[in-house]
Amino acid sequence: MSTVEFRDFTWRHAGRRDPAVTDVKLRIDHGERVLLLGASGAGKSTVLAAMAGLLAEDSGEQTGHVLVDGADARAARDHIGILFQDPQTQLVMSRCGDDVAFGLENRSVPTEAIWPRVRGALADVGFRYPLDHPTHALSGGEQQRLALAGVLAARPGLLLLDEPTANLDPDGADTIMDGLRRATADRDTTLVIVEHRVALALPLVDRVIALAPGGAILADGPPSTVFADDSLAGHGIWTPSTTMTPRRAVAIGPPALTGAGLGLRYPGAATPALADVDITLHSGTVTCVEGGNGSGKSTLAHVLGGLVAPTTGTVTLTGTTTAPHRLRAARLAARIGSVFQNPEHQFVTNSVWDELAFGPRAAKLPTMEIERRVGDLLDRLRLGRLAKANPFTLSGGEARRLSVATVLANSPDILILDEPTFGQDRRTWDELIDLLAGLRDDGAAILAVTHDPLVVEALADTRLRLDGGSAC
Repeated sequence: MSTVEFRDFTWRHAGRRDPAVTDVKLRIDHGERVLLLGASGAGKSTVLAAMAGLLAEDSGEQTGHVLVDGADARAARDHIGILFQDPQTQLVMSRCGDDVAFGLENRSVPTEAIWPRVRGALADVGFRYPLDHPTHALSGGEQQRLALAGVLAARPGLLLLDEPTANLDPDGADTIMDGLRRATADRDTTLVIVEHRVALALPLVDRVIALAPGGAILADGPPSTVFADDSLAGHGIWTPSTTMTPRRAVAIGPPALTGAGLGLRYPGAATPALADVDITLHSGTVTCVEGGNGSGKSTLAHVLGGLVAPTTGTVTLTGTTTAPHRLRAARLAARIGSVFQNPEHQFVTNSVWDELAFGPRAAKLPTMEIERRVGDLLDRLRLGRLAKANPFTLSGGEARRLSVATVLANSPDILILDEPTFGQDRRTWDELIDLLAGLRDDGAAILAVTHDPLVVEALADTRLRLDGGSAC
């Protein structure tokens, strides 16, 4: 079951004024390999969810039809595999091997066939842990590999992947693509992949579909034909020939935040997540932290941001003798703004506007100043049309921009950003980079954890690479 057809399909999420996609007309035949592109908020994730039969009738309004081999997509779920943007939503078991086996057991795969398929799928995605490794101990990129292994093990007829390499280091992304080539080599699987690393995905596909906001088709055809159209970049769509201009620091200021001999071992862990790391963030600079999945990057961000106390070493915040993790929440937020790897983990209200106003309200700023800050951020990060939307209904790229905006609303002088460009289209990526460069030039000290080499090329004044929790 792997031929997909959209017949005048429109979907409006519950609580949203405008449809996510309107009158989509599209056919994907059995065995095709499709790269689905579009600007942030164009409806790519909605289109994938519709193909997977996951748009519940009580979660929005639908007109038209989405068919898989002639039947409603909702009736074909057992033959469809989908990887979501947030892999945490797909992990259901406490041990890694059990998590991959879970779907096979629910599909009544014979017992003797389950574990060979589990091991094969884990090998395809380059998963390096034993079967009994706890899922809660995985980094974001490692969770992504595990979730993808669970999808591949089921051997679906229709394979749908939403940003499968977004949380992965370059080597891990290459491994994933190699694994996908092996897993789909027999051409018995239809593949639809949303991926901003276009050059990485091209060897895997034979067709490219580019969507405009609302789901209208901008281009559809072989990669060589689609990417011959120079106008795609103007629509915010990534292309294989994308280039960028470095934005270097104007002046390096004094130290704003210093970590000395930082170490952290999580309870029950056999090895430390961080070991003897030294780092100084200077005002007016961007420090990019690189390293493989599970190397300790996010842990370092949490320690420097005052969200976790280090097991060993010290974090010194200029202007106070109190360690960041001991500061009261309001005072910490006024000095250090942290953007998490998963943006939805920091949303606490029911609208984008209230989300942006939450911090300034907690700081008891005047109403006019709150409205000024919120309005400015809505405009600068292209969120104005979503002011009344529930943050949990945003696309991945929109949610990332909102999480950055909520931190900026408090005007901190230190920013700790974990994968700040996740899910951004070409236009919003540029705008976000320009925004961060401007904040840096105004004196902010910025740390960016990133797997995106373009971010490093564009912004890095200082680089730190971690491997196994240590600087290298």
